[in-house]
Amino acid sequence: MDDDIVTDDEMAILNILSNSLGLEDDTAKFARSILNQVEKSPITSAQEDEWSNRHIGDATCYQSALIAALDDDVISDDEMAMLDCLRRAMGLQPNEHALVEESIREMIVNQGNDRLMTRLESYMTSFPGV
Repeated sequence: MDDDIVTDDEMAILNILSNSLGLEDDTAKFARSILNQVEKSPITSAQEDEWSNRHIGDATCYQSALIAALDDDVISDDEMAMLDCLRRAMGLQPNEHALVEESIREMIVNQGNDRLMTRLESYMTSFPGV
């Protein structure tokens, strides 16, 4: 939202996050209207502070977003930025990212999906510090 442009890749990741969190379409539309300052946020600063802490499922949500990014031809710069933002917002540590990567690798091996494995390898080579 910072650049006033939501690309198809960004929208895909936002949709995956919305589905992962079980948000209804109306909720996502309301959130966009708050971001666009059409509506006033119903969230208080106290709630924001409380909800900024780590939660069970953060790594799973990040894992879903990473899988979605891997599922198309390439992880675009927009997808990388979204994944990085998500990882920082959730406070995921490098060891947690390693566990997510290991879990995705195991899933890919179980599915026998060479295409996804190639993309995961390419991603990890391109962004080794993740």
